[in-house]
Amino acid sequence: MLKLIGCCVLSLLIYIVAIRLIPIRPLSLGDLNLEIVDKAVRLAHLPTPKLIILAGSNGPYSHSCMVIGNMLNLPCENAGIAVGIGLDDLFAIYGPEIHSGDVVYMPLETAEYIITRSQNDANPDGSILLERNGATFRRFPLDRIIGAFFSNSFLDLVESAVEIPVAGSGIVSASKLIGREYNTYGDRIGSSLATADQSILARASRKEPDGAQIARGYGSDLVRHFVATETQDGIAVIGGLPTDFETIPLPADTILAIRSIYVENGGRFVVLDNLSRYPRADFYDSEDHLAQPCQYKHSIAIAGLLSQVLRRHLRPPTSDISRIAATCPA
Repeated sequence: MLKLIGCCVLSLLIYIVAIRLIPIRPLSLGDLNLEIVDKAVRLAHLPTPKLIILAGSNGPYSHSCMVIGNMLNLPCENAGIAVGIGLDDLFAIYGPEIHSGDVVYMPLETAEYIITRSQNDANPDGSILLERNGATFRRFPLDRIIGAFFSNSFLDLVESAVEIPVAGSGIVSASKLIGREYNTYGDRIGSSLATADQSILARASRKEPDGAQIARGYGSDLVRHFVATETQDGIAVIGGLPTDFETIPLPADTILAIRSIYVENGGRFVVLDNLSRYPRADFYDSEDHLAQPCQYKHSIAIAGLLSQVLRRHLRPPTSDISRIAATCPA
């Protein structure tokens, strides 16, 4: 029995040492880490009042801070990253840079709400959390810290072994990827209609969660706490819907459940008449990712919606950029 226990302890030590000494996926996760850092740095330098768009990849792909910020005449950072990066992680990083008078618009993907606590603890950003400074990391609950230590698998090590020499060669680097794919507002760029992956779009399908799933999700609990905390500090938090195919039904009780997360905790909730649903021809490579210029067209509509609830935050716009969406097919 002692030998068995000893072997278990030794295997745990080997695992922990391995994931601490070997860079885990420096390209596929390294670019996400760099993206988070870059956006947090820019956010820290924006004056108040400012607008922050916070979501998964639906944020930077389907929403343009360049468009919305200019139309509302507010400094804007598109702080969306990707579904799978824990909301608690993003809230911990961005929260200190959001101040009284700021505005946070959250068109979160429905998958963000229904994630369980155990799924959140094992999110792929666990290895990124391990690289953070100790003060930030220690703010997380114990189960999240333990989950971070055990969030990587043997497959991650194999992928890392492939990515390390490629990253070291300088041919491909996280910083180069970020520079090509994002503008200085944090918006995703280069996702043109001409290069949209129609084969993926044709096969893509999913079923939206119902209101009960939204209500009991651990992600919903995280959002409730964030909304309540931020609004108490004088920050306007506004929920919204993510973009999706118009052929995927969105149950009314799902919308009501999402709305309640915001309005019952001091926030606001806004929705377009089309529920942010568009033809497949408007997308790039998934239901959450509008292609440009459809990203611009949606952003113009969202700016108009936000302007109705943000009058006291706004100054007169300095430019009219409504023409940039003229070639969106829908």
